[in-house]
Amino acid sequence: MTSLIKPHGGELKNLYLSPDEASKERERAKNYPSWDLTHRQLCDVELLLCGGFSPLDGFLNEKDYLSVLDNMRLANGILWTMPITLDVSVDFAANISTGDEIALRDEEGVLIATMKVSDKWTVDKKNEAIKTYGADDENHPAVSYLYNDAGNVNLGGELKGVELPTHYDFNGLRNTPAELRAAVQKKGWRKVVAFQTRNPMHRAHQELTFRAAQQVEANLLIHPVVGMTKPGDIDHYSRVRCYQHILSQYPAQTTMLSLLPIAMRMAGPREAVWHAIIRKNYGCTHFIVGRDHAGPGKNSQGDDFYGPYDAQYLVKKYKDELEIDMVPFEAMVYVEDKAEYHPISEVKENESVLNISGTEFRRRLQEGLEIPSWFSFPEVVAELRKTHPPKHKQGFTIFFTGLSGSGKSTIANALLVKFLEAGNRRVTLLDGDLVRKHLSSELGFSKEHRNINIERIGYVASEITKNGGIAICAPIAPYKATRRKVREMITSNGGFIEVHIATSIEVCEDRDRKGLYAKARAGIIKEFTGISDPYETPENPEIKIDTTDCTPDEAAQRIILKLEKLGFIK
Repeated sequence: MTSLIKPHGGELKNLYLSPDEASKERERAKNYPSWDLTHRQLCDVELLLCGGFSPLDGFLNEKDYLSVLDNMRLANGILWTMPITLDVSVDFAANISTGDEIALRDEEGVLIATMKVSDKWTVDKKNEAIKTYGADDENHPAVSYLYNDAGNVNLGGELKGVELPTHYDFNGLRNTPAELRAAVQKKGWRKVVAFQTRNPMHRAHQELTFRAAQQVEANLLIHPVVGMTKPGDIDHYSRVRCYQHILSQYPAQTTMLSLLPIAMRMAGPREAVWHAIIRKNYGCTHFIVGRDHAGPGKNSQGDDFYGPYDAQYLVKKYKDELEIDMVPFEAMVYVEDKAEYHPISEVKENESVLNISGTEFRRRLQEGLEIPSWFSFPEVVAELRKTHPPKHKQGFTIFFTGLSGSGKSTIANALLVKFLEAGNRRVTLLDGDLVRKHLSSELGFSKEHRNINIERIGYVASEITKNGGIAICAPIAPYKATRRKVREMITSNGGFIEVHIATSIEVCEDRDRKGLYAKARAGIIKEFTGISDPYETPENPEIKIDTTDCTPDEAAQRIILKLEKLGFIK
């Protein structure tokens, strides 16, 4: 008989209404205020509704939220480490009162759930960052998200599930906790060890998971993330195809692949406990926790956010409450003399060790260099090369920013001509004035409208980049946060090269043919960048050019040489 463990809190939640109740709720929801769920919120809602986040029955109320931050527990004492909140804008929250019902919709307007608002409070983002992630540092992706993307007001309340979020990909691999428990029981598996990953699996991962399953005499569940991961990670479509290839490397009937639509926070130790709770809800008896589990990398001082085995220590601390056994693993390395992988602590001093870091692997992939067979399976490498070609075959965006009159458009046009002269790449110029005419003619020049205009430019550039073209963008783009959004939008699809045209305001004003600066100083033009509205200087652009003593041709050549150095052109 299969001995699956009980869900966290003792009960597997299912917040979906019956078909008849859901139909009635849809009618009622037509009169509710609607909130369009962000990608992260949609992931959270899916796992709330299906029971993946048991014992939660909705977004945390303020009392639970504060208790989770301070004690890693819900107000009732149940262990829970991550704040699962519905963050909304101040404008939306202004029209919502406790007791109201709101409709939660996906990006296409489909009603996914409704929520009765029990709590509304303004978020102390610094407090949440420090207590949840141990850092007030925007190098941490979740801290950056909190400060730059999350709303300033949280709403809490119980959910009613109306419809499953729609997925068109890998539907045969998407299982709710109840479905996965049933599948495991049907297979007759007694013990299940889960492996969490947001990266492609290579030989070291296969060896690690195989040894873990052997060690506890359990069947293996490969349970990768297909929701939100760290910016810059390989897309889940490519990764899932890699996982499908790697299944053949395990003994038949021993291993299963299922997908988890979770939005990771990269919270290290807290996240490891959270992941263990989720796997417990999915019926697993064991959970692999490796080195630097859910670590986000390095902080702004160049140090790791978390210690390499902090996650293992915290999971071990709560072992009795979690009621799911941790299988700790250290880094696996390839011992050349033995032609085998071994835990690093088992390697003798005289043995030759080979290793390729994740950074080095990505570099080889980007440069089209050899990836040895001892590191990864040929089928996995081939799959990744299909969707992640070398840099010189990728699309990229050259994003100019600078004051009006600094020379952005002139240099952008010179660069466009040089690419057209070479004739080997498709290239599009998205000049600020042209975009205003064709894409943003209805927008004014308020901060909100300027941000919308830049985000539109970023979206078009990301589509050009994704399809292998070159996008040259030449707006003023005065605000740091908006430029960051555009960078994030594009870097998941290809290269992004920020060019700061750092010509001084005195020179720009002296060049002014249209008299814009004079009108701004006279108060005729309101919110003019550099005069009555700030220009936030880029901190780390890929290229910085002052056109005071640099011709457009020279500037274009500098950019081309930089692109060559970065590997985007050959």
